[in-house]
Amino acid sequence: MSLPGDNGFGDYRRRPNQPFLIGVSGGTASGKTTVCRRIMERLAEEAAQKHVTCICQDSFYRELSEADLAKANKGNFNFDHPDAFDSELMLKTLTSLLQGKSCQIPQYDYTKHSGGEMVTIHPSDVILVEGILIFYFPELRNLFQLKLFVDTDADTRLARRIMRDIKERKRDLDTVINQYTRFVKPAFEEFCLPTMKYADVIIPRGGENTVAINLIVQHIRNILHEDI
Repeated sequence: MSLPGDNGFGDYRRRPNQPFLIGVSGGTASGKTTVCRRIMERLAEEAAQKHVTCICQDSFYRELSEADLAKANKGNFNFDHPDAFDSELMLKTLTSLLQGKSCQIPQYDYTKHSGGEMVTIHPSDVILVEGILIFYFPELRNLFQLKLFVDTDADTRLARRIMRDIKERKRDLDTVINQYTRFVKPAFEEFCLPTMKYADVIIPRGGENTVAINLIVQHIRNILHEDI
């Protein structure tokens, strides 16, 4: 775990009792969701009566045109490019949550490449936001009071993505490999990896790094305790 000196651990601007907004970025299948789950589990154990919410950037994919949907169904659409996301909607949603307002976001359906059932997100004490490009957009990046980057080696990420996409998203092996080679890997190197420099904390090995997660949870607890 590293702590870049020019954007130190805990260097944030936050009003008392405002939701504590944490961004968790990293490459595809790096372990972002697992890190969020570990943090939520620890906070549930140690921060009684505090509410924690997790939001995925995938909920903010743009609606696809018929032509783009046809490409997506053939594995020929780049979902890892910044243009694939509705960053303005995500900015509006997170800003509203920070202002204490409830919002509705869709649960993305990976098998249909479209938004599904709408879910109401209420303001919480801690809001975790995970996604590959949440630090790419400056206005969005500046909302986070703590920025985490999950750093996992490429071979591990590829193996995880293959297993996940075949099992959970009903893709075949050729489609997964084609997407990774044509879109995922180049987009990671061009758009995601450079945003590591904005992270307050870099977490090697993702959810397996219990030392890093314990330190992060302790930091969050300290912030919540200040509000009390």
